[in-house]
Amino acid sequence: MIACLFMPMNQGPLSQISRLFALLAALSLLAGAAGCRDRSPDAAAAPVLLQIDGLSITLDEFNRQFEQTLPPDHALGQDEKDELKRAFLRQVIDRVLTLAEARRLGLSVTPEEVEAALADYRRDYPDDEFDRLLQTQGISLAQWRAELEERLLMEKVLAGAIHGRIQVSDDEIAAYYQSHRDEFDRPAQVRARQIVLDSEDQGREVLAQLRRGASFTEMAELFSLSPDAENGGDLGYFPQGEMPPEFDEVVFNLPVGELSNLVKSDYGFHIFLVEDKRETRSLSQAEAAAEIEALLRRAKEEQAYQEWLMELGAKARIDVNWQLL
Repeated sequence: MIACLFMPMNQGPLSQISRLFALLAALSLLAGAAGCRDRSPDAAAAPVLLQIDGLSITLDEFNRQFEQTLPPDHALGQDEKDELKRAFLRQVIDRVLTLAEARRLGLSVTPEEVEAALADYRRDYPDDEFDRLLQTQGISLAQWRAELEERLLMEKVLAGAIHGRIQVSDDEIAAYYQSHRDEFDRPAQVRARQIVLDSEDQGREVLAQLRRGASFTEMAELFSLSPDAENGGDLGYFPQGEMPPEFDEVVFNLPVGELSNLVKSDYGFHIFLVEDKRETRSLSQAEAAAEIEALLRRAKEEQAYQEWLMELGAKARIDVNWQLL
């Protein structure tokens, strides 16, 4: 049987990537899956690149899916492309093994869980931008939902097999802090909010309302074009050099609690409010504990994930025709 395989997870269960990257990656998966379903009868005679416990993927299917993961107009050398292909193939194998284990355990995802996750994705995109992005990729909402369901299923099996079993002790946190003290030196930071507008006239009008006492958070939610608008324009804490220079020039010289004048950038017209400032300092072990715990947990989970995959791979029959790559 020739099976249509989606593109796998990105570098294990703990990769921290932006939602947009995750969305585009998933869209490319679906495009590959749609291509598999539309194969002509002649494709069945194409050389098989990979077989896992009776499931197969042909070289043509693999190449089609791989090409869809590359950015448009890429300028990769052949050696780089070959290396990426091998990495992509390993990810395909990881994905198939993970989904097979989830089904062996009888795990499933409810329609309510899928809809909740879909709604969460939509919140990151203004108006109809999410649907437009699907359209530009030639992906239907039904296809996207099916891919999302598989992703959620993979998260469930990983949660049971790995995430819930990892523990980080206080002694491990203390040992890491003592041997990595310089990692917890913090530069001066500010916490600021912003409102981004597309015209100077609108910016002046909003600024006037703020100076008359309007709530910055409410005005950001109503008028700001930036994705952080849903959080009242909150940019969180950041040091100098992390934001564009025109941002730093304003917020690091603005007293806490004061509004900026209108600031022009390539993104539009900004209004800033500085909510807090932190001086240069070194975090204590207690202050750094949560950060260290998360770091050590990620490392342990990644190691456990790789060991878990090796165990699954040892139980499966995996045949790869490496000569075809």
